[in-house]
Amino acid sequence: MQSLHLDTVGPVEPARALADLVEISPQIEAAAVVTGDGELAGSVGVPDGRASVLARTVRELLEGAAGFRHDGGRVTQLHAELAAGDVFAVAGAAERAIVAVTRERATPGLLFYDLKRCLAALEEEDAEE
Repeated sequence: MQSLHLDTVGPVEPARALADLVEISPQIEAAAVVTGDGELAGSVGVPDGRASVLARTVRELLEGAAGFRHDGGRVTQLHAELAAGDVFAVAGAAERAIVAVTRERATPGLLFYDLKRCLAALEEEDAEE
């Protein structure tokens, strides 16, 4: 098992991937990995009882946003600015998604990059199983 800290992304489990993500992106306050069917695969910093709500909501947001596309394609990333922070979501190739809640002044490009690296590591773990 490798870490997101390495130059090349290697396979990791959701709990480890999220712990690494929060460490390399200190502006992230909470994050979760969601399966294709909307189930929670792992979370960090999400209050008890709220993780499943966050998982379901991010899946609904990605699917709802896709409904506005004229080409019928899926939405692969979302960014919502809140009063005191932001919410970022990225969908991976395996229909898995990751969501992060950040403090104010998060850099969207960097956050999307880190979220995509995290998903790539998780998808590599799936491929090895």
